[in-house]
Amino acid sequence: MQHDNFALKAYKINTLTGFFYITKTLLMLNNVPAYVTAVFIATVLLTLWLFVKATKNKIIVTIISLVWLALTGVLAYNGFFKNTSGFPPHFIFAVAPPLLAIILLFVTNGGTRFINNIDLRTITLLSIVRIPVEFVLYWLFMNKAVPELMTFTGRNFDILAGITAPIVYFICFKDNIVINKRLLFVWNLISLLLLLNIVVNAILSLPFPFQQFAFNQPNIAVLYFPFIWLPSFIVMIVLFSHLIAISRLTKK
Repeated sequence: MQHDNFALKAYKINTLTGFFYITKTLLMLNNVPAYVTAVFIATVLLTLWLFVKATKNKIIVTIISLVWLALTGVLAYNGFFKNTSGFPPHFIFAVAPPLLAIILLFVTNGGTRFINNIDLRTITLLSIVRIPVEFVLYWLFMNKAVPELMTFTGRNFDILAGITAPIVYFICFKDNIVINKRLLFVWNLISLLLLLNIVVNAILSLPFPFQQFAFNQPNIAVLYFPFIWLPSFIVMIVLFSHLIAISRLTKK
């Protein structure tokens, strides 16, 4: 009996050790704690859930999103995006397809119908994902995976959009009706500018030939799994949400 208890304890220890080893291996950034990855993946799932919730084509949107996450995740895990010397840099293949998809949605009839059926309330609330993202970026900075300028102690004020999103949600909507269009428009415009600010700083901090900032501690985290999902998924969904809101609010 005592031998069985000892074997059970040893099995549990080995299982736990194995879990952390696998998590660390998946990270591929050995100096980043596992909890940072856990919080980030939870944020990705929250982003996916809120975006799907805002759409009417839930099954199709879910399938496309999961396929894209799987594709970029596998490529990042295999080091595809770490190639910074080629032209164009492999990183472009993580951001160009969703950008192209956004453009197509705005210029095609089917895309316009899809955009018009999206729930403005939910995509407004979606910006709350920017709060955990900012903490993840700060933890990555502390572990030398991104520069300080990408955090709220540097040039990144994007967390303000996340903090104010629930406030705007409650002030600007009553049931399914927008009751304060001006405030909602201004908030979306400012939040879009905040997003573009950090995007530009992040791009110019990447270890590419056109790098302008953070030479001592460049933006390398987004080239690795799972943090490739920040530019390839979360940023794209947040960008799309603001473009949808601004487009629809200016038409009414």
